[in-house]
Amino acid sequence: MPDGTDKASEPPSASSSASATPRQGTPETSTLRQRFRSLAEEVGKGMDDLSVRVRAAADGTLKVIAPGTPYDQLELHTDDDHKAHKQRQRKPAKKGWKWTGRRLTSRAFVLGGIAVWSATTTDMTPEFADLWPMIQNSLDLRELLGNMTFIESVQKGMFENRDFTIGDDLISKYGLKQDKPIILLPGIVSTGLESWSTEPVARPLFRSRLWGTSTMIRAVLTDKDRWVQAIAIDLETGLDPPGHKVRAAQGIDAASEFIQGFWIWQKVVQNLATIGYDTNTMDMAAYDWRLSFYNLEIRDAFLSRLKSRIELLKRRTGKKIVLASHSLASDTCSFKWVEAEPDAHGFGGGGGPTWVDDHIDSWINVAGTLLGVPKAMTAFLSGEMRDTVEINPFGSYVLERFFSRKERARLFRNWPGSSSMWMKGGNRIWGNGTNAPDDPVNATDTYGNLFSFRHKDVEPVDSKLTEETVAPNLTVSDAVPYVLTHTPPEYQRMFATNYSVGFETDPKKLKENGAHDHTKWSNPLEVELPNAPGMKIYCLYGHGKETERSYWYVKGEYEQADGRADALDEQAFCEADDEDCERVPLDFPTNRAHWIDNAVTIKGVLPEVRNGVKFSDGDGTIATLSLGAMCVKGWKGKTRWNPAGIEVVTQEYKHQPESLDLRGGPLTADHVDILGSSPLNAAILKIAAGRGDLVTEQIGSKIEEYVERMEWD
Repeated sequence: MPDGTDKASEPPSASSSASATPRQGTPETSTLRQRFRSLAEEVGKGMDDLSVRVRAAADGTLKVIAPGTPYDQLELHTDDDHKAHKQRQRKPAKKGWKWTGRRLTSRAFVLGGIAVWSATTTDMTPEFADLWPMIQNSLDLRELLGNMTFIESVQKGMFENRDFTIGDDLISKYGLKQDKPIILLPGIVSTGLESWSTEPVARPLFRSRLWGTSTMIRAVLTDKDRWVQAIAIDLETGLDPPGHKVRAAQGIDAASEFIQGFWIWQKVVQNLATIGYDTNTMDMAAYDWRLSFYNLEIRDAFLSRLKSRIELLKRRTGKKIVLASHSLASDTCSFKWVEAEPDAHGFGGGGGPTWVDDHIDSWINVAGTLLGVPKAMTAFLSGEMRDTVEINPFGSYVLERFFSRKERARLFRNWPGSSSMWMKGGNRIWGNGTNAPDDPVNATDTYGNLFSFRHKDVEPVDSKLTEETVAPNLTVSDAVPYVLTHTPPEYQRMFATNYSVGFETDPKKLKENGAHDHTKWSNPLEVELPNAPGMKIYCLYGHGKETERSYWYVKGEYEQADGRADALDEQAFCEADDEDCERVPLDFPTNRAHWIDNAVTIKGVLPEVRNGVKFSDGDGTIATLSLGAMCVKGWKGKTRWNPAGIEVVTQEYKHQPESLDLRGGPLTADHVDILGSSPLNAAILKIAAGRGDLVTEQIGSKIEEYVERMEWD
């Protein structure tokens, strides 16, 4: 473990119940449709006048300014930004219908689910009973429903025209047809999870989807504590908590959609089917993303089953396999497990040094979390990301009411698999306190300080934020141990026995890591690629969308917690074999509360700070620096990390969203929505059909400049 570094208005109570807040005007004998219509009309009554303004941003987008409403900070796009809009006759737009997708989707999803649930449930939880009057006073649901109905009709027509067309076009142009078998590996939180326990505490949830589908939402709203208990992993064992047994759904449907209407891999599956693929030549390797890489094999034999699937497909078809991974799944494609000889506990695939070259034709790495994700660091430290600090008061109230920052952080820590998204490579990759590889030209600040702490008594304006009033400033090398010290001992032990975030340059050590040390296998900077000169790697990802890169933080008061970071300096760490490192005696409060300092907004500086967050280029989730550094430098040609000289092709896609499409349209490059984009689907089909030669290098970001500023030697 690295040495620790320690530099060191409340929502209303839910005292009312459903019985104290009757729903008037809804006859008990009415139909669900009548009840919902009545409920929607009830919400629209008594609305206060709203102050709504529209502000133009420097990039040509527009932003709604409506403090205290769910519309605050919504982004709008003008038709002039999109070629497709210029090609058709423009018609007057209906009021409110050009909201961008992700913000509207989240609000419509939450509010629609809450409204339907309340319309069909006789007893509200105390939290919801307290929340409902706030919804009535802050949102015109009638307008929202009208907008949603209109958008749904537009989207339906658009999707009917777009579904299958990519495959049809490629058949017409190149004569593409099914060739190489393909296995899809979904990313984090993509695979549905369902309960299989028959213990009394879990029996009501048997075979219910605890992650994915609307069942998850109902479970959270009706019995949040039981849902959290079921969905969390026991950090002491790394496996299921007592009384619960949650497993990944299987088959193509396991990750095709998250909930009905919100597709993930569905567009890829549809287009592959268009050129002839079916379940005999295409598979979805769904897995429990909560588990660490090691325990995926120990509990579920996931890696063994994946190896067997690949061997079976090759034996049946006589052709090598294409692997297509998304996001976190890129970590499972280090191929080190399959090459390694089984250890004393049987962990290792025993395939030997030629297995990958014999069985894998290509690896399609879609938006892989190769060198980590900055927002993962904040999730583990304080349980928040931009998604929680920049939303309007209504959304913030819901999140804080049902999942406080502390609860969210605890939940993230109880998903060991997500720890593979920690930032890797330290200051060599991510920069220091003076500069960072991806700093903008003429920068007045730097991304290199991942966390900057403003003193609580200092006004959050540029003139007051100096070296004396901002401390400490933590680089990535500082922040990794800092975050670890603010996690409980059992998490620290789990991290030490499963993950590593270092940087290795010694070829001998790189080879040893790949053969014997599974903690290094999810870090591409600490292991070699397989000895597979016949394989090809395609790095496909988006850029051009602002993405979280570094943060302003503030410390609060001391509080009781599961760690001891702010009291014992270097003793805050628990070594993996230290069973005596437990909670502080008498539970004395030794941890400082942390949260993103959303009071800090500094304009006119580079990079700009907004709501305590500095943004860089990326796909909205992962910075371009992490998406592309290994592809254009670390693995390019014969390097110490790619001694076999595996060919690597990088194809970037610029984010060009359509305002009419909630998921961004055919040219989106958003981290998840890219799975429905036309260029990405076309690339996957070409590779699977044996025409990978049609997928050529395409770089539009500044990633090639960034990597030259990194310290590779």
